[in-house]
Amino acid sequence: MAEAAQGPLVGRVALVTGANTGIGRVTARELARQGAHVLIACRSAERARDAIEEMRAIAGAGPVDFLPLDLGDFASIRACADRFLARGLPLHLLINNAGLAGARGVTASGFEMAFGTNHVGHFLLTRLLLERIRASAPARIVTVASRAHYRARGLDWQAVRQATRARTGMPEYCNSKLANVLFSAELARRLAGSGVTTYALHPGVVASDVWRAVPWPLRSLIKLGMISNEQGAATTLHCATAAATARESGMYYDKCRVKTPSAMAQDHALAAELWRRSLEWTC
Repeated sequence: MAEAAQGPLVGRVALVTGANTGIGRVTARELARQGAHVLIACRSAERARDAIEEMRAIAGAGPVDFLPLDLGDFASIRACADRFLARGLPLHLLINNAGLAGARGVTASGFEMAFGTNHVGHFLLTRLLLERIRASAPARIVTVASRAHYRARGLDWQAVRQATRARTGMPEYCNSKLANVLFSAELARRLAGSGVTTYALHPGVVASDVWRAVPWPLRSLIKLGMISNEQGAATTLHCATAAATARESGMYYDKCRVKTPSAMAQDHALAAELWRRSLEWTC
């Protein structure tokens, strides 16, 4: 018989997107180690199996389950949210972790690949789960962004509905990460006083699966000198579990510390417009 969970997060429920690999896997594993009931949301049950088995083998870990989720497909996102809500569980931690860089094309739902996956998919998932999160307060919503948002050129509302233009896909990735920071800050303003707090963060430049769409051998070269997944998950876990961050909301973090985001990421009007358009796109 498995040892009963007994860590500081016993009784807490966490949903982590993209937790079958990379920093998401480390994040989910450490939350489970602390006793949380963790739901791994990713595209492939087969790819999630190894991560789930690893987490379930940890003595005293909380329950770990799988939810199918393709962030580029609105139908998949809605089905994922419906499956979660049907279980009748509270939701104390939503970790918007999944992402990709260097991919080109459009998502199944018709958005530029990075923007559609990294921002629009997580916006819709968060919106669909938000009522349950509010009912579970105190709760936290953590969105993994990137320092790449400092290099964003701005949000072109027509371009985000078209195929990736740049050969590398990196300008589009930077813009998607800007959207992550703007979304988290705007969400904090809308949730003020609700007991739900939000966080955006740079995990460090991590040698993770986020680079899977970058062609080899460039993929192997850009990973040189990057930090490990364990190091990369540290700031996510800080935002998700630290007592000090419970009193903070809408801020941007780097190396487990609050950091000032780009000037564009502090533009309240841009954040509100992104929210308006994202709501229009996903309703």
